[in-house]
Amino acid sequence: MGFNLHADNSNDPPEVRNWRVHLIAIIVSMGAIAMGYDTSVIGGTMALDSFRNDFGISRVTVTARDTLQGNIVSTFQAGCFFGSLLTFPLAERFGRKIAITIATSIFLVGGSLMTASSGHVSLIYAGRAIAGFGIGSVSLLVPVYIAETSPASIRGRLVGIFEIASQGGGMCGFWVNYIVNRTISSGRMAQWQVPLGIQLLPGFLLLAGIFWCPETPRWYAKQDRWEDAEKSLTWIRKLPVNHPFIQDELQQIREQLLIGLPLPGTKHSVHYYVQRLWRKGTRNRIGIGLLLMAFQNLTGVNIITYYSPRIFETLGITGTDTKLFATGFYGIAKALGMVIFSIWLVEKVGRRSGLIWGAFIGSLPMWYIGGYVFKADPEGAAARGDTSRNGWSYLAMVCVYLYGLIYCATWQGITWVVCSEIFPIDIRMLCVAITTADQWLWSFIVSRTTPYMITSLGYGTYFFFATLMICLGFWSWFFVPETKGKTLEEMEALFGAPTLVDHELGSVPSDEKTEVIVTASHVEKI
Repeated sequence: MGFNLHADNSNDPPEVRNWRVHLIAIIVSMGAIAMGYDTSVIGGTMALDSFRNDFGISRVTVTARDTLQGNIVSTFQAGCFFGSLLTFPLAERFGRKIAITIATSIFLVGGSLMTASSGHVSLIYAGRAIAGFGIGSVSLLVPVYIAETSPASIRGRLVGIFEIASQGGGMCGFWVNYIVNRTISSGRMAQWQVPLGIQLLPGFLLLAGIFWCPETPRWYAKQDRWEDAEKSLTWIRKLPVNHPFIQDELQQIREQLLIGLPLPGTKHSVHYYVQRLWRKGTRNRIGIGLLLMAFQNLTGVNIITYYSPRIFETLGITGTDTKLFATGFYGIAKALGMVIFSIWLVEKVGRRSGLIWGAFIGSLPMWYIGGYVFKADPEGAAARGDTSRNGWSYLAMVCVYLYGLIYCATWQGITWVVCSEIFPIDIRMLCVAITTADQWLWSFIVSRTTPYMITSLGYGTYFFFATLMICLGFWSWFFVPETKGKTLEEMEALFGAPTLVDHELGSVPSDEKTEVIVTASHVEKI
C-alpha cells in the first residue's frame, strides 16, 4: 500500500489533494495565528514590568491583582463568545468569504485600541473585547470554510493547519514577550506595546489573502446557485466538471440539502431551526459538540496558556526573564504537538482514539505537577529565598511541556475538526456557532477563575484537572464516533439521522416528516 498521510478509508482521487486547497487553508488560517498570538501573548505581557507599572498591577494587593488580570484576560473571551454566536447570520446571508473579511476588520480595530491604550485600563478592556469579537467570528468561520472546501481524505489535516497556525501564533506570543523583556527598557511603554502591536500583522495578511480565495461550493448550493457551486468545486478540486468525483460530490450535496429543505414556498424560520436542532440525528451531534468544547477547556490547558508565568512561579521559577524563557518552550511544545496532530495523528489514528488516549496519557503530567507542588512547595521555598532546584523540579517543568504537547496533539485540534465536520449543511453554521460560543464561554469561565484557583487551591488545581481528564477519556470511549475519512454528507447516516432514502421509503416518524416533505416538482427544481 505504501506510506501516506491521508485517510485510507476515503475514495478521493489524488488530484483533489492539490496545492490550491492547501494554500486556501494556509491563507484563512492567518486568522488563527492572530487568535493564538492574542490568547498567549497577554499572560507574558502582564508579567512585564512596564505593563505592571503603567496599568497599576504592581501597586495593588494580591486579590486586586488576580481580579485585574482576570478581567483583562476574560474580556477577550467574552468578546469571542458574542462574536462566535452572533456572526453566523452574516455568514449565511452574504457568504463565508465576506463574513471572514468583516470579522478580520473588527479584530484589527480592537488590536489597534489595545496597542494605543497607553496605560488606560478602560481602553485595554475595550480593545480586548472588540478584538475578541473579531477573533470569535474567525474561530467560527474559518474551520467551517476549510471543512466546506476540503476533500474528505485530508479534511482533518487542513483544519489542523488552522490549529497549527493558532499554536504557532501562541508560540510567537510567548517568545516575543521574552525578547522585548531582554531588549526594551522597562521604563518605556514600547516594551508592552510591541507585543500587542504585532498581532495586527496576521490580520492584515488575512485581509489581503482572502480576496484570492473562492466562496465555498456548499454555500453557493444553499443559495441555489448551482452553476457557481460547480465552478468553485472544480477550481478547488482541479478536476473537470464531468469528472465522476465532482458529479458525485455535487449529488451528495443535493441530497443533503433536500433533507433540510422546508416545505415549498416557505423559508427557514426560527421555528424551523428549533425543530431542526432537536431532530433525531441532529440533537446528539449538538450534544457531542457542546460537550467537546466544554471538555476541551476542562482539560486545564488554559491555566497554563493564559497564566504561564504564574504557573512557573508555583514551580519555583523566579525572575520575569526566567519565567518568560520557560514559557517560550511551552509554546514550542504546543506547536510541535499540533504538527504531530495535523501531519499524522488526525488522519491515521483518528478523532475518537486521539481523544481517548490524549485524555488518559495527558493526565499523567498533570498528576505529577500536582504531586510535586504538594510535596516540595516550590513557590513557598522561593519566597523564603531558596531558589535551588533538583531533578524533581526539572521533571516538573518537563511535565508542563509534555502536557502541552499531548494536549495539542489530541484535544486541541480534534475538537475543532469534529465540530466543523459533523453538522448538516442547512444548519451547519448555526451549529458551529453554538459550539464555538460554548468553547469561548468555558474559556471565559476557566480564565476568570484560574487566578483564584492557583492562589487558594495550589496543588489541588492540578489534581482537579487531572481527575477531569480521566473522566473525559471514558466519555470519549462511550459517546464519540469515528469520523475519519467520512465525507460531510456521510455524517447523516453515521449519527443516525434520516437519509433521503429513509424519507422516500417512509421510515421517518410523522412528526419529523412535516419539515422535510419534498414534492416531485420540488426535487426537479433542485
